Amino acid sequence: MTTPITTIAQKEVRVGVGCLVTYKDPKDKQTRILVGQRAGSHGAGTWQLPGGHLEMFEEFEQCARREVLEETNLNLSLKDIKMITATNDIMPENKKHYVTIFMWCQIEPNDITQVKVMEPHKLQGEWEFITLNELKQRKPLFSPLQKLIDQHDLSFLD
Repeated sequence: MTTPITTIAQKEVRVGVGCLVTYKDPKDKQTRILVGQRAGSHGAGTWQLPGGHLEMFEEFEQCARREVLEETNLNLSLKDIKMITATNDIMPENKKHYVTIFMWCQIEPNDITQVKVMEPHKLQGEWEFITLNELKQRKPLFSPLQKLIDQHDLSFLD
């Protein structure tokens, strides 16, 4: 008999990278952020940013670029990806502990047409672009993203 994944305790702290992919809508001048709803892993049903695990010897920018491409089909320029902050995410209910590095990249409005679901087994529905205010109202958020919103100044996205 195998043990369900949710009861296996993580043995070390893992590093996750989440990327705020944004664009400024030319119609209403509002910044919109790319989000999707998690499926098939811890945090299933919560809203997230594109991202994933940092690989050995990988720079944060490279990880953000790789994960965004793998998940959304967007090919970000390394020079445009910037680090915002990090959060310490202890998830006792999942027996997990992560440090999440949050990155940011602004894309051109015409780039949004390239976005598509590349890993349908990891996402419920489609990727969506929403405003920061809409993101703050979206529930439930993946716990690292909720912590980012609760504890950090994201006014540069307004």
